[in-house]
Amino acid sequence: MKKYWFVFCKDDLLLQHAEGECYTVPLQEEPPTEVKPWTTVLNITPLDGIEVKAYSIDAPITSASDIQMADGKWPNGQSFVMCPLRQSYYKLPEALYLKAGKCAELLYWDRNTKFCGVCGGTMKFHTDISKRCEQCGKEVWPQLATAVIVLIHRGEDEVLLARGRSFKRDFYGLIAGFVETGETLEQAVEREVMEETGLRIKNLRYYDSQPWPYPSGLMVGFHADYDSGELHVQREELKKAGWFHRDHLPNLPEKLSIARRLIDDWLNSPTASY
Repeated sequence: MKKYWFVFCKDDLLLQHAEGECYTVPLQEEPPTEVKPWTTVLNITPLDGIEVKAYSIDAPITSASDIQMADGKWPNGQSFVMCPLRQSYYKLPEALYLKAGKCAELLYWDRNTKFCGVCGGTMKFHTDISKRCEQCGKEVWPQLATAVIVLIHRGEDEVLLARGRSFKRDFYGLIAGFVETGETLEQAVEREVMEETGLRIKNLRYYDSQPWPYPSGLMVGFHADYDSGELHVQREELKKAGWFHRDHLPNLPEKLSIARRLIDDWLNSPTASY
């Protein structure tokens, strides 16, 4: 029976050219590349009734000879590419991109849980998403780092945008940060906004959430209204920040991010009660 094979080399995913500008992941009975005796092949939740497998390879695919097709032949006009997971958002159908993210997260978890944090013993898979220490019996499951992100409105036509020090491209995003132990999502938003901008917010409203497999995150998005305070940028986190009118926005985040979805939601709802 055919299976989806999600094959990673570090942060790159093996894609198979479908037609035009479209790509997919290998769908065949056997792995599309050689699987070493020590390679861990993960069983992932099926997609549309089709089994899903994931594993990592040591070197990227560079030629047709690296691919093992079901019939042993290289099909005419078919090609494979290694693509960074982020960029695969623009090449794959959404369902495959989301499944690729889950595969990447579980492979990352597997690499980082080889040994027990209590006794140092070897961790072995107990279920598809849990491991148990062979010596002391401690069990572990995949962990998520939860982060909040917020679009702050001032009136109907202005929002606060910021350029983070970690940004690799020249764009402005939103205020965001990780949830700390012992606080609610709402408290995390208010704290991050105060720490990074010195502003107080009100009317905090949940928008949506997004898996963020870079490497194992969950982004929780909110809208909020400006309440009070003068803008003071936290230089350790941000290069700059400011209020921007909807008609004069800077470069915005990529379409794949919930930050962009929050901004687009605001731009497409000019009459909403923000």
